[in-house]
Amino acid sequence: MSDDLNKIARYEVAISKKYGKDSIKHPKADWNEQKEKDYQEQIQHLYKKEQKIEEKNKKIEIDGFLISKKLFNKDDNRTCPVCSLYSFETRDDIYMKKFDCCFRCYIQYIEGREERWQTGWRPK
Repeated sequence: MSDDLNKIARYEVAISKKYGKDSIKHPKADWNEQKEKDYQEQIQHLYKKEQKIEEKNKKIEIDGFLISKKLFNKDDNRTCPVCSLYSFETRDDIYMKKFDCCFRCYIQYIEGREERWQTGWRPK
């Protein structure tokens, strides 16, 4: 057993000569309360980041298919209630939020007649 300890001591001496004294120091030697607190904050930050990524990559089953949750926008209704067309255009988002219709319906039915639209008139 003492031969093993002597062997370990020789390794430590050789390592410290080659890489410096810090290479053989115990990891807890310089640890203090502030470093522990910083470490815990980093762990919490990492955990929250991983939770966001996991939530984004979560899959939802729809009609027997697993679809990524990030493909669905809960707040955005992209179907125009006036003409029932589905729109991919970003300019329709503005008119959808303000007038509850797509850009095409805005041009056709609302432009110049905003007051009538606001009172509740809709085309048949």
